[in-house]
Amino acid sequence: MNHFKALVDWLKHAITDKEHFQLGYADEASEFVRFNHAQVRQAGQVQQASLNLKLINDGRHADLGITLSGEAELDRQRLANGLQQLRETLPLLPPDPYLLLNPDAWHNHNEQLRPLPELAQVLDDISQAADGVDLVGFYAAGPISRGFASSTGAFGWHRANSFNFDFSLFHPNGEAVKASYAGHTWNSADFAARFQQAREQLAFLGRPLHNLAPGHYRAYLAPAALEEIISIITWGGFSAQAIASKGSSLQRLYAGDQSLSPLVTVDEQISGSLSQAFSTEGYPRKDVTLINAGQAEGQLINSRSAAEYGLNTNGASSDESPSALQMAAGNLAQADILKQLGTGLYISNLWYLNYSDLPAARLTGMTRFATFWVENGEIQAPVSTMRFDDSVYQLLGSQLEALTADRELLLSASTYSQRNTASNLLPGALVKRLTLTL
Repeated sequence: MNHFKALVDWLKHAITDKEHFQLGYADEASEFVRFNHAQVRQAGQVQQASLNLKLINDGRHADLGITLSGEAELDRQRLANGLQQLRETLPLLPPDPYLLLNPDAWHNHNEQLRPLPELAQVLDDISQAADGVDLVGFYAAGPISRGFASSTGAFGWHRANSFNFDFSLFHPNGEAVKASYAGHTWNSADFAARFQQAREQLAFLGRPLHNLAPGHYRAYLAPAALEEIISIITWGGFSAQAIASKGSSLQRLYAGDQSLSPLVTVDEQISGSLSQAFSTEGYPRKDVTLINAGQAEGQLINSRSAAEYGLNTNGASSDESPSALQMAAGNLAQADILKQLGTGLYISNLWYLNYSDLPAARLTGMTRFATFWVENGEIQAPVSTMRFDDSVYQLLGSQLEALTADRELLLSASTYSQRNTASNLLPGALVKRLTLTL
């Protein structure tokens, strides 16, 4: 943080009276371990930091990414070079009619420094749990920091520790169970229980496949399967810009023409999450209830949408997608899932989702990994890969029977360019009818 502050102080003195700046900061110190056949195949560490400099002058603005070295003098020079480059670019650009700068000198400081596990302990726990099974996985852990500062005096700092172990267990026949264990604090007993659940599912994959005909089936969607549905909904579903331009998949929900089950309450819960409580545009981020008891309530509004549509920004990201989404828990106990399902499908994962009818919030996708046929509350056999096609207003609306009391924290496994801080905290969902098409 001190290095970032020093660069901010230098920049404040370097700009002219007519110029404004916004400076974003990102760093990580990450451990990565790749597993194959339950053995460590590759291990390494990544330490990196970068800036994003936005220069504003007379309604014109331009951005530049700058990689930092960690050396004060060299990084000041890189920032100075970037400032000069943007000064030369700005006169070539037109004024932006939707540029809405925050004049407030807000301050936000949050550090979640719960101790991460020693790598030796993690490797030992994984080795014991994976004894005798074919495991492929990827472990990533370490602190992630985000910062923001502006010429108007705003300053934000966020730092959080986290880990994510994303893994699959393979049966000799080529079938697999996919699972993950993620969070702030590694608990050996919790990890062992999560791994044991995957082991138990793996054992069923050796049975002959149960072939299903297209039709309607009762189904249980595990949290990872529900996450695939929720994730595609967030492609503009809660975006103020998409809603205002009639392009949201939840347009009918926000218009009041459709509703979801009263069991469904969805929040963008920034407080306490891995995501920073300020946007890259310089606005504090607030917790937002998006869906309340099945009815549309809030939307995600960035500064551009606020300027274009006369709204009040709540610090949403540039794409107005949630980064710390939570769905309220239900009352279905974990031990009762199969009994309540009775006869139907137990779906651990979904894959390759897309809209088959966006205005109707209708989705299509494939079952994948551990999907089982259940009869009278007992798993009978794995099910061959099937395609589903159904509406969110059915799956999370009229056909939703129950949500589980336990929720699973699912962190983004993306490491493209840098580790991602997005998360979903989700229950499992029991639905009375899921439509399989082939």
